[in-house]
Amino acid sequence: MPNFEWKGKNRAGQAVSGALTADNKATIVSLLRKEQITVTSIREKGKEVAIPRLRGIGVGKKEISIFTRQFSVMIDAGLPLVQCLEVLGTQQENRTFQRILLQVRQDVEAGATLSEAMKKHPTIFDNLYSNMVAAGEAGGILDTILQRLATYIEKEVKLRSQVRSAMIYPAAVIVIAAAVVSIILWKVIPTFASLFSSLGAELPLPTRITIALSDMVLRFGWLMIILVIAIFLLLRQYYKTENGRHTIDGILLKLPILGVVFKKIAIARFTRTLGTLITSGVPILDGLEITAKTSGNAVVEDAIMTARKSIESGKAIADPLKGSDIFPPMVVQMISIGEQTGALDAMLNKIADFYEEEVDRAVEGLVSLLEPLMIAFLGAVIGGIVISMYLPIFDLINKF
Repeated sequence: MPNFEWKGKNRAGQAVSGALTADNKATIVSLLRKEQITVTSIREKGKEVAIPRLRGIGVGKKEISIFTRQFSVMIDAGLPLVQCLEVLGTQQENRTFQRILLQVRQDVEAGATLSEAMKKHPTIFDNLYSNMVAAGEAGGILDTILQRLATYIEKEVKLRSQVRSAMIYPAAVIVIAAAVVSIILWKVIPTFASLFSSLGAELPLPTRITIALSDMVLRFGWLMIILVIAIFLLLRQYYKTENGRHTIDGILLKLPILGVVFKKIAIARFTRTLGTLITSGVPILDGLEITAKTSGNAVVEDAIMTARKSIESGKAIADPLKGSDIFPPMVVQMISIGEQTGALDAMLNKIADFYEEEVDRAVEGLVSLLEPLMIAFLGAVIGGIVISMYLPIFDLINKF
Protein backbone atom coordinates (compact mmCIF):
# COMPACT_ATOMS: atom_id res chain seq x y z
CA MET A 1 0.00 0.00 0.00
CA PRO A 2 1.20 3.54 -0.70
CA ASN A 3 2.53 5.83 2.00
CA PHE A 4 0.98 9.28 2.47
CA GLU A 5 2.33 12.38 4.18
CA TRP A 6 -0.35 14.61 5.71
CA LYS A 7 -0.68 17.96 7.43
CA GLY A 8 -3.59 19.26 9.43
CA LYS A 9 -4.92 20.87 12.60
CA ASN A 10 -6.01 19.17 15.80
CA ARG A 11 -8.99 20.04 17.97
CA ALA A 12 -7.02 22.84 19.69
CA GLY A 13 -6.18 24.41 16.31
CA GLN A 14 -2.51 23.42 16.47
CA ALA A 15 -0.66 22.39 13.30
CA VAL A 16 0.16 18.67 13.18
CA SER A 17 1.64 16.39 10.54
CA GLY A 18 2.65 12.79 10.00
CA ALA A 19 2.72 9.81 7.66
CA LEU A 20 0.30 6.90 7.25
CA THR A 21 -0.08 3.86 5.02
CA ALA A 22 -3.48 3.25 3.44
CA ASP A 23 -5.25 2.28 0.22
CA ASN A 24 -6.07 5.86 -0.80
CA LYS A 25 -6.38 9.44 0.39
CA ALA A 26 -10.02 9.06 1.45
CA THR A 27 -9.03 6.37 3.94
CA ILE A 28 -6.35 8.67 5.42
CA VAL A 29 -8.89 11.50 5.80
CA SER A 30 -11.39 9.15 7.47
CA LEU A 31 -8.79 7.83 9.93
CA LEU A 32 -7.64 11.32 10.90
CA ARG A 33 -11.20 12.58 11.33
CA LYS A 34 -11.75 9.88 13.94
CA GLU A 35 -8.82 11.43 15.81
CA GLN A 36 -10.48 14.89 15.44
CA ILE A 37 -7.81 16.12 13.05
CA THR A 38 -8.78 18.35 10.13
CA VAL A 39 -6.58 17.58 7.13
CA THR A 40 -5.22 20.60 5.22
CA SER A 41 -2.95 18.76 2.75
CA ILE A 42 -2.10 15.21 1.84
CA ARG A 43 0.24 13.70 -0.75
CA GLU A 44 1.63 10.34 -1.67
CA LYS A 45 5.31 9.99 -0.87
CA GLY A 46 7.43 10.46 -3.97
CA LYS A 47 4.55 11.98 -5.93
CA GLU A 48 4.28 15.71 -5.54
CA VAL A 49 0.74 16.73 -6.34
CA ALA A 50 0.67 20.24 -4.98
CA ILE A 51 -0.44 22.82 -7.51
CA PRO A 52 1.24 26.22 -7.30
CA ARG A 53 -0.98 28.99 -5.96
CA LEU A 54 -1.41 31.94 -8.23
CA ARG A 55 -3.07 35.27 -7.86
CA GLY A 56 -6.35 35.70 -9.69
CA ILE A 57 -4.86 37.82 -12.45
CA GLY A 58 -6.73 37.52 -15.71
CA VAL A 59 -9.83 35.76 -14.34
CA GLY A 60 -12.87 37.86 -15.14
CA LYS A 61 -16.28 37.98 -13.48
CA LYS A 62 -17.86 36.52 -16.60
CA GLU A 63 -15.69 33.40 -16.34
CA ILE A 64 -16.57 33.03 -12.66
CA SER A 65 -20.25 33.44 -13.50
CA ILE A 66 -20.14 30.71 -16.17
CA PHE A 67 -18.24 28.38 -13.81
CA THR A 68 -20.76 28.97 -11.02
CA ARG A 69 -23.72 28.29 -13.29
CA GLN A 70 -22.15 25.05 -14.60
CA PHE A 71 -21.16 24.03 -11.05
CA SER A 72 -24.75 24.46 -9.80
CA VAL A 73 -26.13 22.32 -12.65
CA MET A 74 -23.63 19.51 -11.96
CA ILE A 75 -24.30 19.56 -8.20
CA ASP A 76 -28.06 19.52 -8.87
CA ALA A 77 -27.54 16.48 -11.12
CA GLY A 78 -26.01 14.61 -8.17
CA LEU A 79 -22.37 14.48 -9.26
CA PRO A 80 -19.80 14.28 -6.43
CA LEU A 81 -18.18 17.59 -5.46
CA VAL A 82 -14.61 16.52 -6.23
CA GLN A 83 -15.64 15.19 -9.64
CA CYS A 84 -17.42 18.47 -10.48
CA LEU A 85 -14.31 20.48 -9.62
CA GLU A 86 -12.11 18.09 -11.59
CA VAL A 87 -14.27 18.33 -14.73
CA LEU A 88 -14.76 22.10 -14.53
CA GLY A 89 -11.09 22.68 -13.73
CA THR A 90 -9.70 20.65 -16.62
CA GLN A 91 -12.07 22.21 -19.20
CA GLN A 92 -11.14 25.81 -18.34
CA GLU A 93 -9.35 27.61 -21.17
CA ASN A 94 -7.94 30.17 -18.73
CA ARG A 95 -4.83 28.44 -17.31
CA THR A 96 -4.81 30.53 -14.13
CA PHE A 97 -8.43 29.69 -13.36
CA GLN A 98 -7.79 26.04 -14.23
CA ARG A 99 -4.94 25.75 -11.73
CA ILE A 100 -6.91 27.46 -8.99
CA LEU A 101 -9.93 25.17 -9.47
CA LEU A 102 -7.69 22.11 -9.40
CA GLN A 103 -6.10 23.44 -6.20
CA VAL A 104 -9.58 23.82 -4.70
CA ARG A 105 -10.39 20.26 -5.80
CA GLN A 106 -7.20 19.01 -4.17
CA ASP A 107 -7.96 20.80 -0.89
CA VAL A 108 -11.52 19.41 -0.84
CA GLU A 109 -10.19 15.92 -1.55
CA ALA A 110 -7.80 16.40 1.38
CA GLY A 111 -10.70 17.03 3.76
CA ALA A 112 -11.35 20.78 3.61
CA THR A 113 -14.84 22.12 3.02
CA LEU A 114 -15.54 23.84 -0.30
CA SER A 115 -15.83 27.27 1.34
CA GLU A 116 -12.53 26.78 3.22
CA ALA A 117 -10.78 25.78 -0.01
CA MET A 118 -12.20 28.79 -1.85
CA LYS A 119 -11.18 31.23 0.91
CA LYS A 120 -7.55 30.44 0.07
CA HIS A 121 -8.08 32.27 -3.24
CA PRO A 122 -9.72 35.59 -2.24
CA THR A 123 -8.82 37.28 -5.52
CA ILE A 124 -11.16 34.84 -7.30
CA PHE A 125 -13.69 33.87 -4.63
CA ASP A 126 -14.29 36.95 -2.48
CA ASN A 127 -15.93 37.07 0.98
CA LEU A 128 -19.40 37.22 -0.53
CA TYR A 129 -18.79 34.10 -2.62
CA SER A 130 -17.15 32.00 0.09
CA ASN A 131 -19.69 33.01 2.77
CA MET A 132 -22.62 32.11 0.54
CA VAL A 133 -21.00 28.76 -0.29
CA ALA A 134 -20.49 28.16 3.46
CA ALA A 135 -24.19 28.92 4.06
CA GLY A 136 -25.14 26.53 1.25
CA GLU A 137 -22.97 23.76 2.68
CA ALA A 138 -24.40 24.26 6.17
CA GLY A 139 -27.99 24.23 4.91
CA GLY A 140 -27.53 21.41 2.39
CA ILE A 141 -28.65 23.66 -0.48
CA LEU A 142 -25.34 24.23 -2.24
CA ASP A 143 -26.88 23.87 -5.72
CA THR A 144 -29.51 26.53 -4.96
CA ILE A 145 -26.90 28.89 -3.48
CA LEU A 146 -24.68 28.47 -6.54
CA GLN A 147 -27.63 29.33 -8.81
CA ARG A 148 -28.25 32.50 -6.78
CA LEU A 149 -24.56 33.32 -6.92
CA ALA A 150 -24.46 32.88 -10.70
CA THR A 151 -27.51 35.15 -11.09
CA TYR A 152 -25.96 37.73 -8.76
CA ILE A 153 -22.61 37.77 -10.61
CA GLU A 154 -24.38 38.06 -13.98
CA LYS A 155 -26.29 41.11 -12.71
CA GLU A 156 -23.08 42.52 -11.23
CA VAL A 157 -21.31 42.14 -14.60
CA LYS A 158 -24.21 43.97 -16.25
CA LEU A 159 -24.00 46.80 -13.70
CA ARG A 160 -20.25 47.15 -14.26
CA SER A 161 -20.73 47.34 -18.02
CA GLN A 162 -23.30 50.09 -17.47
CA VAL A 163 -20.81 52.03 -15.34
CA ARG A 164 -18.25 51.72 -18.14
CA SER A 165 -20.85 52.88 -20.66
CA ALA A 166 -21.61 55.92 -18.52
CA MET A 167 -17.92 56.81 -18.18
CA ILE A 168 -16.23 55.67 -21.39
CA TYR A 169 -18.35 57.62 -23.89
CA PRO A 170 -17.74 61.15 -22.52
CA ALA A 171 -14.12 60.30 -21.69
CA ALA A 172 -13.50 59.00 -25.22
CA VAL A 173 -15.05 62.08 -26.81
CA ILE A 174 -12.99 64.41 -24.61
CA VAL A 175 -9.77 62.53 -25.43
CA ILE A 176 -10.53 62.56 -29.18
CA ALA A 177 -11.39 66.29 -29.03
CA ALA A 178 -8.16 67.05 -27.18
CA ALA A 179 -6.13 65.02 -29.71
CA VAL A 180 -7.76 66.71 -32.74
CA VAL A 181 -7.35 70.21 -31.30
CA SER A 182 -3.72 69.49 -30.34
CA ILE A 183 -2.88 68.29 -33.87
CA ILE A 184 -4.52 71.39 -35.40
CA LEU A 185 -2.64 73.71 -33.03
CA TRP A 186 0.61 71.83 -33.56
CA LYS A 187 0.60 71.35 -37.36
CA VAL A 188 -1.99 73.57 -39.03
CA ILE A 189 -1.98 76.85 -37.08
CA PRO A 190 1.82 77.51 -37.44
CA THR A 191 1.38 77.51 -41.26
CA PHE A 192 -1.31 80.19 -41.03
CA ALA A 193 0.73 82.14 -38.46
CA SER A 194 3.76 82.33 -40.78
CA LEU A 195 1.48 83.39 -43.67
CA PHE A 196 -0.09 86.21 -41.66
CA SER A 197 3.34 87.30 -40.43
CA SER A 198 4.67 87.58 -44.00
CA LEU A 199 1.64 89.62 -45.05
CA GLY A 200 2.02 91.95 -42.09
CA ALA A 201 -1.74 92.02 -41.54
CA GLU A 202 -3.28 93.20 -38.28
CA LEU A 203 -4.79 90.15 -36.64
CA PRO A 204 -8.15 90.16 -34.80
CA LEU A 205 -8.33 89.03 -31.16
CA PRO A 206 -9.66 85.46 -31.81
CA THR A 207 -6.79 84.83 -34.25
CA ARG A 208 -4.19 86.14 -31.80
CA ILE A 209 -5.58 83.88 -29.05
CA THR A 210 -5.47 80.81 -31.34
CA ILE A 211 -1.88 81.54 -32.44
CA ALA A 212 -0.86 82.06 -28.79
CA LEU A 213 -2.35 78.66 -27.91
CA SER A 214 -0.48 77.12 -30.86
CA ASP A 215 2.82 78.63 -29.63
CA MET A 216 2.12 77.25 -26.17
CA VAL A 217 1.57 73.74 -27.58
CA LEU A 218 4.78 73.97 -29.64
CA ARG A 219 6.91 75.19 -26.73
CA PHE A 220 5.38 73.38 -23.76
CA GLY A 221 3.50 70.44 -25.32
CA TRP A 222 5.78 67.83 -23.77
CA LEU A 223 5.48 69.58 -20.40
CA MET A 224 1.67 69.53 -20.64
CA ILE A 225 1.70 65.77 -21.33
CA ILE A 226 3.98 65.16 -18.35
CA LEU A 227 1.74 67.38 -16.20
CA VAL A 228 -1.41 65.47 -17.20
CA ILE A 229 0.27 62.11 -16.46
CA ALA A 230 1.58 63.43 -13.11
CA ILE A 231 -1.89 64.68 -12.09
CA PHE A 232 -3.42 61.31 -13.01
CA LEU A 233 -0.80 59.38 -10.98
CA LEU A 234 -1.17 61.72 -7.99
CA LEU A 235 -4.96 61.37 -8.04
CA ARG A 236 -4.64 57.59 -8.22
CA GLN A 237 -2.21 57.60 -5.30
CA TYR A 238 -4.46 59.97 -3.35
CA TYR A 239 -7.44 57.66 -3.98
CA LYS A 240 -5.57 54.84 -2.22
CA THR A 241 -5.68 56.83 1.04
CA GLU A 242 -8.76 56.81 3.26
CA ASN A 243 -9.37 60.56 2.94
CA GLY A 244 -8.80 60.38 -0.80
CA ARG A 245 -11.39 57.65 -1.28
CA HIS A 246 -14.01 59.56 0.71
CA THR A 247 -13.30 62.80 -1.11
CA ILE A 248 -13.25 61.44 -4.67
CA ASP A 249 -16.18 59.04 -4.14
CA GLY A 250 -18.18 61.87 -2.59
CA ILE A 251 -17.45 64.11 -5.60
CA LEU A 252 -18.50 61.34 -8.01
CA LEU A 253 -21.87 61.02 -6.28
CA LYS A 254 -22.43 64.80 -6.50
CA LEU A 255 -21.60 65.22 -10.19
CA PRO A 256 -24.41 67.00 -12.09
CA ILE A 257 -25.50 64.19 -14.43
CA LEU A 258 -23.29 61.19 -13.67
CA GLY A 259 -23.88 61.49 -9.91
CA VAL A 260 -27.54 60.42 -10.27
CA VAL A 261 -26.48 57.35 -12.26
CA PHE A 262 -23.80 56.44 -9.70
CA LYS A 263 -26.33 56.70 -6.84
CA LYS A 264 -28.75 54.39 -8.62
CA ILE A 265 -25.96 51.92 -9.30
CA ALA A 266 -24.93 52.05 -5.61
CA ILE A 267 -28.52 51.38 -4.46
CA ALA A 268 -28.95 48.52 -6.96
CA ARG A 269 -25.66 46.92 -5.91
CA PHE A 270 -26.37 47.31 -2.16
CA THR A 271 -29.90 45.88 -2.29
CA ARG A 272 -29.00 43.04 -4.67
CA THR A 273 -25.96 41.96 -2.64
CA LEU A 274 -27.64 42.14 0.77
CA GLY A 275 -30.84 40.54 -0.52
CA THR A 276 -28.90 37.64 -2.06
CA LEU A 277 -26.89 37.09 1.13
CA ILE A 278 -29.92 37.14 3.45
CA THR A 279 -31.90 34.84 1.13
CA SER A 280 -28.95 32.42 1.20
CA GLY A 281 -28.95 32.26 4.99
CA VAL A 282 -25.97 34.52 5.75
CA PRO A 283 -26.54 36.42 9.06
CA ILE A 284 -27.55 40.04 8.49
CA LEU A 285 -24.54 41.48 10.37
CA ASP A 286 -22.13 39.44 8.25
CA GLY A 287 -24.17 40.32 5.18
CA LEU A 288 -23.92 44.06 5.86
CA GLU A 289 -20.17 43.84 6.41
CA ILE A 290 -19.66 41.93 3.16
CA THR A 291 -21.99 44.32 1.31
CA ALA A 292 -20.07 47.34 2.61
CA LYS A 293 -16.74 45.92 1.42
CA THR A 294 -18.11 45.17 -2.05
CA SER A 295 -19.99 48.48 -2.45
CA GLY A 296 -17.17 50.11 -4.46
CA ASN A 297 -17.77 53.54 -2.92
CA ALA A 298 -16.40 54.81 0.41
CA VAL A 299 -19.45 57.02 1.13
CA VAL A 300 -21.85 54.12 0.55
CA GLU A 301 -19.60 51.85 2.64
CA ASP A 302 -19.81 54.27 5.58
CA ALA A 303 -23.61 54.42 5.33
CA ILE A 304 -23.85 50.61 5.35
CA MET A 305 -21.45 50.21 8.29
CA THR A 306 -23.48 52.81 10.23
CA ALA A 307 -26.57 50.69 9.57
CA ARG A 308 -24.68 47.63 10.83
CA LYS A 309 -23.80 49.40 14.10
CA SER A 310 -27.46 50.37 14.45
CA ILE A 311 -28.52 46.71 14.25
CA GLU A 312 -25.81 45.71 16.72
CA SER A 313 -27.27 48.17 19.24
CA GLY A 314 -30.78 46.74 18.71
CA LYS A 315 -32.16 49.36 16.32
CA ALA A 316 -33.62 49.04 12.84
CA ILE A 317 -31.56 49.10 9.66
CA ALA A 318 -33.74 51.76 8.03
CA ASP A 319 -33.06 54.56 10.58
CA PRO A 320 -29.36 55.23 9.75
CA LEU A 321 -30.02 54.82 6.02
CA LYS A 322 -32.59 57.61 6.27
CA GLY A 323 -29.90 60.01 7.50
CA SER A 324 -27.58 59.40 4.53
CA ASP A 325 -27.76 61.28 1.23
CA ILE A 326 -27.51 58.06 -0.77
CA PHE A 327 -30.80 56.27 -0.16
CA PRO A 328 -34.03 58.06 -1.18
CA PRO A 329 -37.14 57.95 1.09
CA MET A 330 -38.86 55.30 -1.06
CA VAL A 331 -35.96 52.85 -0.60
CA VAL A 332 -35.80 53.50 3.16
CA GLN A 333 -39.57 53.00 3.53
CA MET A 334 -39.52 49.72 1.58
CA ILE A 335 -36.60 48.42 3.70
CA SER A 336 -38.49 49.44 6.86
CA ILE A 337 -41.61 47.58 5.69
CA GLY A 338 -39.47 44.54 4.85
CA GLU A 339 -38.03 44.55 8.38
CA GLN A 340 -41.45 44.86 10.00
CA THR A 341 -43.01 42.10 7.91
CA GLY A 342 -40.02 39.74 8.14
CA ALA A 343 -39.55 39.79 4.36
CA LEU A 344 -36.46 41.98 4.16
CA ASP A 345 -34.71 39.77 1.59
CA ALA A 346 -37.71 39.79 -0.77
CA MET A 347 -38.10 43.56 -0.42
CA LEU A 348 -34.38 44.14 -1.10
CA ASN A 349 -34.55 42.03 -4.25
CA LYS A 350 -37.61 43.98 -5.46
CA ILE A 351 -35.77 47.27 -4.89
CA ALA A 352 -32.75 45.86 -6.77
CA ASP A 353 -34.96 44.84 -9.73
CA PHE A 354 -36.50 48.32 -9.85
CA TYR A 355 -33.19 50.19 -9.63
CA GLU A 356 -31.45 47.96 -12.15
CA GLU A 357 -34.16 48.96 -14.63
CA GLU A 358 -33.67 52.58 -13.53
CA VAL A 359 -29.95 52.27 -14.23
CA ASP A 360 -30.72 50.91 -17.72
CA ARG A 361 -32.92 53.91 -18.47
CA ALA A 362 -30.51 56.38 -16.85
CA VAL A 363 -27.53 55.13 -18.88
CA GLU A 364 -29.55 55.21 -22.13
CA GLY A 365 -30.73 58.73 -21.30
CA LEU A 366 -27.21 59.81 -20.39
CA VAL A 367 -25.74 58.55 -23.66
CA SER A 368 -28.56 60.14 -25.71
CA LEU A 369 -28.05 63.43 -23.84
CA LEU A 370 -24.26 63.45 -24.04
CA GLU A 371 -24.09 62.60 -27.74
CA PRO A 372 -25.51 65.92 -29.05
CA LEU A 373 -23.73 67.88 -26.31
CA MET A 374 -20.35 66.37 -27.23
CA ILE A 375 -20.97 66.90 -30.96
CA ALA A 376 -21.91 70.52 -30.27
CA PHE A 377 -18.80 70.95 -28.09
CA LEU A 378 -16.50 69.49 -30.75
CA GLY A 379 -18.14 71.60 -33.44
CA ALA A 380 -17.81 74.77 -31.38
CA VAL A 381 -14.12 74.17 -30.57
CA ILE A 382 -12.96 73.12 -34.04
CA GLY A 383 -15.29 75.59 -35.76
CA GLY A 384 -13.99 78.40 -33.54
CA ILE A 385 -10.38 77.59 -34.49
CA VAL A 386 -11.23 77.51 -38.23
CA ILE A 387 -13.15 80.79 -38.10
CA SER A 388 -10.38 82.51 -36.13
CA MET A 389 -7.92 81.55 -38.88
CA TYR A 390 -10.14 82.81 -41.71
CA LEU A 391 -10.99 86.17 -40.13
CA PRO A 392 -7.71 87.84 -41.26
CA ILE A 393 -8.22 86.40 -44.77
CA PHE A 394 -11.70 87.92 -44.94
CA ASP A 395 -10.27 91.27 -43.80
CA LEU A 396 -7.60 91.12 -46.53
CA ILE A 397 -10.20 90.28 -49.20
CA ASN A 398 -12.37 93.21 -48.12
CA LYS A 399 -9.41 95.60 -48.40
CA PHE A 400 -8.82 94.55 -51.98
